[in-house]
Amino acid sequence: MLDIENVVLLIVDVQGNLAHSMHGKELLFENVQKLIKGIQVLDIPILWVEQNPQGLGPTIPEIADILSNIQPIGKMSFSSCRNDRFAQALKALNRKQVLIAGIEAHVCVYQTAVDLVNLGYEVQVAADAVSSRKMENKKIGLQKMRDAGAGLTSVETALFELLKSAEGDRFRKILKILK
Repeated sequence: MLDIENVVLLIVDVQGNLAHSMHGKELLFENVQKLIKGIQVLDIPILWVEQNPQGLGPTIPEIADILSNIQPIGKMSFSSCRNDRFAQALKALNRKQVLIAGIEAHVCVYQTAVDLVNLGYEVQVAADAVSSRKMENKKIGLQKMRDAGAGLTSVETALFELLKSAEGDRFRKILKILK
């Protein structure tokens, strides 16, 4: 179960034209935004990576604007874990759970999730906040991540799991985000 003191959110490669070619992109963008906003309410750290930003362009404004207080980590490797800046940033947070959202499910999200599992992290993938250009590839990516030991969750499940209780100011704020 995700723990507010032990989790970090990782946003993977929601960039440029690639993001706009994703299957179900409107729902994807909406769910990634909800997840980020909910995680911000809970004061959970966020790491944000961009694949080849010079080639693919920056993260789409809908996402980048709500991450404005964080700098993205550029990478060329498909797996975020093969990037020294990412590995150092993750290690510095001293957390053992990683909640992942982003694209593409069968490439960068998949390879990152598997590497994180192999490094001893508990990985949860927000299945409604990841996508690929083709639905078949998303399904394959999710299955391969699950087979490798990553858990699948949803934006709502993750946020309510972190809240643990339907009371207080944080609950009310997250409820507004999810509606």
